[in-house]
Order: sequence, then C-alpha cells, then structure tokens
Amino acid sequence: MRNARIIGTGMAVPNKVVPNSWFNERLGEDVDTWLQENLTIRERRWMSEGEKMSDFIISAINKALEMAKLTPKDIDLLIVSTDTPEFVSPSTASVVCYEAGLVNAASFDLNTACAGFVTASETAVNFIKADKRYTNAVVVGAYGMSRFLNLDDKKTVTLFADGASAAVIQATEDEVSGHLSSDIQTKGEYNDYMGIYHGGSAHPVDAESIEQNMHKLVFAKKFPKELNPLMWTNMIKTVAERGGFEVSEIKRAYMTQININQIHETMDNLGLPRETATTIMSTLGYTGSSAIGMAMDISVRNNELQKGDIIVMMGSGGGLTFACNAFRW
Repeated sequence: MRNARIIGTGMAVPNKVVPNSWFNERLGEDVDTWLQENLTIRERRWMSEGEKMSDFIISAINKALEMAKLTPKDIDLLIVSTDTPEFVSPSTASVVCYEAGLVNAASFDLNTACAGFVTASETAVNFIKADKRYTNAVVVGAYGMSRFLNLDDKKTVTLFADGASAAVIQATEDEVSGHLSSDIQTKGEYNDYMGIYHGGSAHPVDAESIEQNMHKLVFAKKFPKELNPLMWTNMIKTVAERGGFEVSEIKRAYMTQININQIHETMDNLGLPRETATTIMSTLGYTGSSAIGMAMDISVRNNELQKGDIIVMMGSGGGLTFACNAFRW
C-alpha cells in the first residue's frame, strides 16, 4: 500500500543574534530573568535589513535535499506553511520554486499559523497517497515574525524569532517506516485572540493603522493556560489510537515551542519522559510555523532516531488550529 515517509530535513536561521539584554535596554526593565525562568529563552535570531524569508527557505530546502540525496528537479510538490509571507500575493512558494530551481514542482502556500508545518506535512502525505504523480514533496515552515513586531510591546517583542525548516517526504511501500495517523482540529472561537489584523481585505493598511502599530502582531486576549496541554494530550492520544501504537512507544515529540511548561505538562500527562520533547527555544526563541521542523532537524542531525522509531509532531497556531501526526522513522 502506497505511503509516505520523511527522508530528509533541514533548517536555516539568520546570523543576527538578539540577546535578552537588548530588550532590557529597549524596554527599560529586566525581562531577561522572566524569559529564562519561564521560557528558557536567552536569545533569538532576527533577519537583518535586506534579508528575505525565501533566503532561509531555500537554504533549509537545500540541506533537506542533500540529506535525501535528491536534486531540485526531483521534487514534484512544494508546500510552504507561513503566516509571514513575502507578499500578500503571489505565494511565497512561487518565489521559492523559481529561485530554488524546483522546475517540476507544483506549489502553494498554506496558513494555519504555528500549526503550519504539521498541516503542510499532512497535506503532502495525502497528495502522495492519493496521486501517483507525486513521489517527492518538500514541506516548509517559514517564520519571519520580527518584521511584524511592535518593538515597544513587551508582550510580543521578546518572544518571537525568525527561521525556516524543511522536510522531504517521499512515496514508499515500505511497511516498516512511514506515516501512521493524524488529527487536525480548529477552535475558531479564538480567531480574535492573537494575530496580525491589518493588511488584508478586512482592514487595509492606512496611515492611521501604521501610526498606531495596528499592522503589527498583537495579543488581543489572553488564552486559557490549560488549553494547549489539554488539546495536545488528547490529540496525541487520538493519533496513537488511530495509528495502532501505544503512547509509551513514542520516541520523540516535536511540539509548538511557545511555552516549555506546557510541553512538560503534556509529557507528564502522557507518562513520557520530559526529554521526549526536543526543545529549541533557549537559543532560537519562538519560531512559530518553523519551530517543529527545526526541532526535528536538530534531533535527526544529533542521531536521536533509529529506523522504526515513532515520532509525533504536535502544533497549535493562531486561529486556533491544532494539528498532530505520527510517523514511523
């Protein structure tokens, strides 16, 4: 039976390092202590002037292709998940297809915010399973949120960072490795809690919105702190049941990286060691739709996975969208 497996990963981040001390000076107060004690964040990477999101996407793709031993011409499908695209239109994927030499790839963007990498991987899997014209797909998580931050808003400016991650997903008939199951849910009642609400057709950018920083990212309402751990726990259990494996068999969990305490709570709920969840926010900050792919790439390159290991990806993003899937490595 035709299935899909991950055969290559890659990531890229800007060279510019922004330490917590920069925000202490900018905001005139000690935010470093809280960030390290509650989120483990010490520093993050931001794009410099003249850099583009597509620069990092292409670098991440090239690294994933190298691991997969494929060339750009081998790729049939490119899916870019981002809520910080290069343009409102056309798609960032079209830019990347051209600049990365993916001359044979169909492409499109999707936006489920920070759940995007999981949603993109699930979409690619379903393309491959459903249509034999698709053999090699590249999925990307891309995040350039530094371009959408109000530098004087301490609720947002200290958390977010930039980067891109990629994975090559290939058709397979191998019964040992490949996609196992998934679950995607939307809690649309939270759509007005966090986002970039100006710049689209509902609220075009004008002089007033720019003056008041309304075209930047805002936390408009406070999310219930129990929501992520509850959803993550239940969805991982659902994916395990659908995939025919026990939760205790999970070797690695790649999670939305917004709050390490919520990650630990989820691992505790599942009876898994906390180190099952790879965490990257201490030096990379919160990289949104790229974070899960970045965590996976670091894990793969650290030789943390063996053939047959079960991994889960669990993402949640503004909207709110929750996406979870499982693969056998």
